[in-house]
Amino acid sequence: MKCSEQQGGHVGGDPAPRGPGSPVRSLFQSEYHYEYTACDSAGSRWRVAVPHTPGLCTGLPDPVKGTECSFSCKAGEFLDMKAQSCKPCAEGTYSLGTGVRFDEWDEVPHGFANVATNLEVDDSFGDTVENCTASTWVPLGDYIASNTDECTATLMYAVNLKQSGTVSFEYIYPDSSIVFEFFVQNDQCQPTVEESRWMRTTEKGWEFHSVELSRGNNVLYWRTTAFSVWSKVPKPVLVRNIGITGVAYTSECFPCKPGTYAAAAGSSFCQLCPANTFSSKGATACQPCEPATYAEQGSASCKVRPPCTDKDYFYTHTACDANGETQLMFKWAEPKICNEELPQAAQLPPSGVKTKCPPCNPGFFKSNSSACEPCPYGSYSNGSGCVRCPAGTEPVLGLEYKWWNVLPPNMETTVLSGINFEYKGMAGWEVAGDYIYTAAGASDNDFMILTLVVPGFSPPQPALEDGDSKEVARITFVFETICSVSCELYFMVGVNSRTNTPVETWTGPKGKQSYTYVVEKNATMSFTWAFQRTPYHEAVRSLCYNNCSFSLALPGRTLHYDFSALAASTAFASGPSFTSKGLKYFHHFNVSLCGNRGRKAASCTDNVTDARLPDEGGAGRVVTSHVCQAIVVPSDVVGYRAVVSSQPVSLADRVVGVTTSPTLDGITAPPELFPPANPELPDIIFFYRSSEVTQSCSGGRATTIRLRCDPLLPGTGSLAVPSKCPEGTCDGCAFHLLWATAEGCPRCSAGHFRAIVGACQGGLQRTTYVWREPRLCRGGQRLPPPRVRSCRSADFWLKVGVSVGTCVAVLLAALAAYFWKKNQKLEYKYSKLVMNAAAKESELPAPDSCAIMEGEDAEDELIFATKKSLLGKIKAFTSKRTPDGFDSVPLKPSSGGTDLEL
Repeated sequence: MKCSEQQGGHVGGDPAPRGPGSPVRSLFQSEYHYEYTACDSAGSRWRVAVPHTPGLCTGLPDPVKGTECSFSCKAGEFLDMKAQSCKPCAEGTYSLGTGVRFDEWDEVPHGFANVATNLEVDDSFGDTVENCTASTWVPLGDYIASNTDECTATLMYAVNLKQSGTVSFEYIYPDSSIVFEFFVQNDQCQPTVEESRWMRTTEKGWEFHSVELSRGNNVLYWRTTAFSVWSKVPKPVLVRNIGITGVAYTSECFPCKPGTYAAAAGSSFCQLCPANTFSSKGATACQPCEPATYAEQGSASCKVRPPCTDKDYFYTHTACDANGETQLMFKWAEPKICNEELPQAAQLPPSGVKTKCPPCNPGFFKSNSSACEPCPYGSYSNGSGCVRCPAGTEPVLGLEYKWWNVLPPNMETTVLSGINFEYKGMAGWEVAGDYIYTAAGASDNDFMILTLVVPGFSPPQPALEDGDSKEVARITFVFETICSVSCELYFMVGVNSRTNTPVETWTGPKGKQSYTYVVEKNATMSFTWAFQRTPYHEAVRSLCYNNCSFSLALPGRTLHYDFSALAASTAFASGPSFTSKGLKYFHHFNVSLCGNRGRKAASCTDNVTDARLPDEGGAGRVVTSHVCQAIVVPSDVVGYRAVVSSQPVSLADRVVGVTTSPTLDGITAPPELFPPANPELPDIIFFYRSSEVTQSCSGGRATTIRLRCDPLLPGTGSLAVPSKCPEGTCDGCAFHLLWATAEGCPRCSAGHFRAIVGACQGGLQRTTYVWREPRLCRGGQRLPPPRVRSCRSADFWLKVGVSVGTCVAVLLAALAAYFWKKNQKLEYKYSKLVMNAAAKESELPAPDSCAIMEGEDAEDELIFATKKSLLGKIKAFTSKRTPDGFDSVPLKPSSGGTDLEL
């Protein structure tokens, strides 16, 4: 730069002439290179020569007027600084004209900054916070990969544009456990393209992304942050082919990297070498491999072909011929990389064995060409022939694939590379009569893709009229996975040609089983099965065949619960928690005890995708179940506008049962995790299972929700996790939650209140009903209203008692007088009888007539004859009566004769 300054002293006019006697030697062109000075306010600049050796300032060409600052060359050209004109790139090289491209990542290119930071460090962690220095982007040849830990890795590149341009790159973002953002800042550190900050997760290989850049300084940022809460390590973000346009010029062309070539001059890019060819750096053509070697597309060298095995070929069936027969065909898996001529190499079995074709699938019939065609509308079939529907009925439309002789026209199969996520243009599934299976021959990490596209559905009329039912259709399939080590089968669903969303995942060997998915939207649906083989080349393949209430009986009473208010989804957040590097996050739980009419109603969203593109209105990956969990990072932690929610997982796909027992169907809810609050009212425990299988949970996850009655927590209440396990689980497989809410109390009944009887005041008595404390019920029977009834005071009953006592005393006195008088009469009669008996013994003469003796009381005799005592009346009633109705009294005659009756 010192030499440039000396030369720059003459830039205001003509170059300084050299004296004839000057001993200065002119430098060779290889000893210096040309550069432009900075543009002045008029937009002009000078071309100066800069020596390669610092301090060599003599013998250089004089500065000359340069091109305009806005001057640039087209793609495939470069600026020849000596002639200051554009020239085409030579064969084997390329240029972007006004841009640069970075497509070789053996190391981080010059100009890039690769840094890692810890977003949030809590002082309480001390030494537990790990160093993030090594958590940077890693160059891996054709691309650069992000970090996969909880540090924030940033890849930066600063560029000064002389005119407006663009930055473009390709990326793979398969795992939402990593937050991936790309943004641009100007020289004032202000973001320029905020709407393009958030990157979408990718499902179909490499995605292309382009952002416009403004003139001036631009700093490009690729930033990733992983949330490794679960033990599973997330998949990294891959970036390649970074291109920037809008720079002033390029003074040289870039050589093609190994595995590519540019056959013609003036190329703006290099082409990949075909399969079984290779090339070195700057190649103009690709060289073929030797017969015993092979190479994949874009290879820099060839590999030796291994001997063929029985895993390198597969079998399939041809279409049925006119005779109704099919041929069993064996084929090498493409691309064929094995060598069958080596010793001990397997040979391709002979093909051509004919067998009888299976019948058509239900709803189809065989035409004259022996091909299966759908039955016309208004008819149905079991695969043999079409039959008209009876009058008043209509066919039930649907697709049923029982026989796999050829791949149906609405299905397609391919192979997706598990390394660079590019499609290989080969079949990943093959038909085999009564099933379809994954073919062999693809790379170890490849995904075998099978896709079924249904343009729409025609549900029965009753289903359309049922406004509460969201079911439009359903798909059911039977599958089996045979794995010697490890494998994964994914079932994904896409709506209206959008990105497929994983619905279920099965890991490892699985016996033959059935799975059903309910379609709730009438739209074009795509159903995809993706099978990833074991990393070891073993025999692995996938076969694909075709109100919420509770009663609790307690001693002396029965409690009734109604959890309908808790059936809908309810969201809770527990935490905060901190990762090993101090990053704060929360566990977001969404719970739906019984679902909507028994269906799963709780959902957790991966808004790492949908929060970044508000204009598109599409949702990210959503997990729906009875209980789900997501990792939530507050906006103030990572500096985003919205809360980041990622890693949604299903914790409960089906309800196992509801009971008060701590164990059900092999699932245990340890009571010690949540000590009981009221021993008189036990907790109601909901048991769930999830079909999602992980490496540590081979049998799937299990969840228990302990519903506890707490009248002080109305509405949704609160959700708690065990103090020993702040993430809700102690082993990653069994989750235990305590839901305390007033909605968890039983329905109120007569046993939950008691009566309080007041004193009698003014002839009235009040009875009031109150709840028993603590009140452990809700709803149900209401508290009865107070009752008022008439009553008698104590003074009244005292008066009644005195009156009754007086009456009894008078009655007793009358009875005593009566019986005393009666006793006197009995004594008189007894004396008379004694006197008569004495007279008889002395044989006195009998009286001639009956007359009242002197001194006798006639009234007494009269009373004796006419009035009778109570005892006498009873005796008279039982005595003998004469037919004329008079009583007979025995009299004894004076002569001693027989008795006479009067």
